[in-house]
Amino acid sequence: MAETWRILSFFHEATSTASHLAIDGASGEAAAIDPVLDYEPANGRTSTEFADAMLAALGEAGGRLRWVLETHLHAEHLTAAHHLREKTGARIAIGALAPKVQAIFVAKFGAFDVRPDGADFDLLAKEGDRVPLGGQSIGVIDTPGHTLGDVTFLAGDAAFVGDTVFMPDYGTARTDFPTGDAVALYRSIQRLHRLPDATRFYLCHDYRGPGRTRTELVTTAAASRANVHLAAAADEPAFVAFRQAKDKTLGPPRLLAASIQVNIRAGRMPPPESDGRVYLRIPVNGL
Repeated sequence: MAETWRILSFFHEATSTASHLAIDGASGEAAAIDPVLDYEPANGRTSTEFADAMLAALGEAGGRLRWVLETHLHAEHLTAAHHLREKTGARIAIGALAPKVQAIFVAKFGAFDVRPDGADFDLLAKEGDRVPLGGQSIGVIDTPGHTLGDVTFLAGDAAFVGDTVFMPDYGTARTDFPTGDAVALYRSIQRLHRLPDATRFYLCHDYRGPGRTRTELVTTAAASRANVHLAAAADEPAFVAFRQAKDKTLGPPRLLAASIQVNIRAGRMPPPESDGRVYLRIPVNGL
């Protein structure tokens, strides 16, 4: 019997982030991919409105959440993974190499409550692993480049590609974060582009290419091969030079400090300080 998946997508306007639900058609068991925790940096307020809306939609579809899948340690938004685990009992999975990225930021933020070896996550998924879901499973493809720990999750013909590629009119991921690597990114993109033409790429962001006002969250492997950054570079050395030059023009993401501190903890907040309050740290001249 052919695999049957139902995909629901959601767009978090404040961070231009796409989150998705992959639902096993037979059992209703589901995975949430890259869910967002609402956060207002001006006053430090958090909200679970966006993630709860995903859960409500899943309930309306007759589904039950079993997994939260993180394509990488995000720097652009705070993850709602911990909230979803607390609310539903879902398990959290991330790429097996994400702890190497995690360790760098543990030191930068003094986040020594973070459990070693990625143990804040329930599963460290490596290339070739299968994440069980209902009567099916979701595959794991290593796609490093944006960071060392990036992975793509594959549910049937739906590939959740994280930040590796964006819409063809916008480009590819930056590689100037710790453990980022433009060579690795180029090779990861080539791996994704060898998937069958009709493979649907579910993106983690849409920043909208020049002149486009409509948000788009899905493209195909065939369409993605015309990505503007690849068109600007004839081969791997040209792409690496292009990508590294472009990265030098980019500023840090708006929520970088807040996002990293929460995301290295699989979505939980830092422990309370001596006054009983929770704080996020901003190292002065330290990032």
